[in-house]
Amino acid sequence: MSKKSEMDLTGAKKNTGVWLVKVPKYLANQWAKASGKGEVGKLKIGKKQGKSDVSFTLNEDLTCLSGPGEKTESVQAPREHSMAMLSVGGQTLAVFTETSADKICLEGMVVQRAECRPAVSENYVKLKKLQMAVSIKPKRLTEQIDRAVTNNFKPVSNHVANMEYERKKKTEGRMVRADRQQVTDMLFSAFEKHQYYNIKDLVEVTKQPVTYLKEILREIGMYNAKGTHKSTWELKPEYRHYRGEEAEN
Repeated sequence: MSKKSEMDLTGAKKNTGVWLVKVPKYLANQWAKASGKGEVGKLKIGKKQGKSDVSFTLNEDLTCLSGPGEKTESVQAPREHSMAMLSVGGQTLAVFTETSADKICLEGMVVQRAECRPAVSENYVKLKKLQMAVSIKPKRLTEQIDRAVTNNFKPVSNHVANMEYERKKKTEGRMVRADRQQVTDMLFSAFEKHQYYNIKDLVEVTKQPVTYLKEILREIGMYNAKGTHKSTWELKPEYRHYRGEEAEN
């Protein structure tokens, strides 16, 4: 347990012996329905050929397996059960209960293990058939509808963010990196026409990926972060009017 609880060990002083009995699921469910409503059945302990003969008879009021208002096949739970007595097997087992006040009580030490088995009867056979039918029934069923469903969420074919990502991916995917000198020449040619360019226009001119283009621009150009020509690129002073300088040489 994750939290501390108070332990009541009064049961250890009483040296109370208890039985640990494994019961069928349907029987445990019927007992849970009768919680706090009186007896759930009768236990008979006797001797047969020198051995313990233990049987359990379920209260007749608890034989109906379907709850109030449930539309299920009318199947009755088997009433008669035999107890297969088993040894504890050298184990030290104890039974504890937990109260609403997070108090744990020792009810006693396990002195006998047993397995409750229903007697084969007509009710038992019907119950097994019903359990088998439920186990093989598909958890999801296909249902045909005669009109469109309009009261629930309709998923969109694609989200705006996804479409923008795909568009950008396709655009840049088509841009193959050209030779570095070839891209540099294209940039010089563009800057002969205009002194200032934003990155979007240079991408359109060169057809090169943005990251690759910026890498070259940092070598030959300057980025204007403020001023009249904010967010634009221009050539470094040493590269401006380079054609005229070549002609003079």
